[in-house]
Amino acid sequence: MVFGLVAVLTACTAAQSAATGKSGKSLYERLGGKPAIQAVVDDFIGNVAADARINGFFANADIPRLKRMLVDQICEASGGPCKYTGKSMKEAHAGMGITEAHFNALVEDLVKSLDKFRVPEKEKNELLAALAAMKPDIVGK
Repeated sequence: MVFGLVAVLTACTAAQSAATGKSGKSLYERLGGKPAIQAVVDDFIGNVAADARINGFFANADIPRLKRMLVDQICEASGGPCKYTGKSMKEAHAGMGITEAHFNALVEDLVKSLDKFRVPEKEKNELLAALAAMKPDIVGK
């Protein structure tokens, strides 16, 4: 799994779901809903595939399934209507030998996609903060 890309958000689901902007909209709505999340995830997976630092972790991955799972994770964790049904981040990454450098490479690939789609700083920072919160369940397990 993509180091819990935004499964990381699952740890912050309650806070993220409750988080609203001045407009009263959920993070999911502020991100642009499912179509916007799908576009970012598609681009992000392309970035990961091209990243020699981490693409080996995904050599045998079912990419269409991975994309669906990531979209569901982001959607649910940001207050959307989706339901993530995958493994916990601790379980999904057990024994993989993911280092801090691998985790940081993944974050760089995500930021590249978020920037490409001009995700506003507030929303980008909420996603990245959630990712950082899951780091202990992903790195070195």
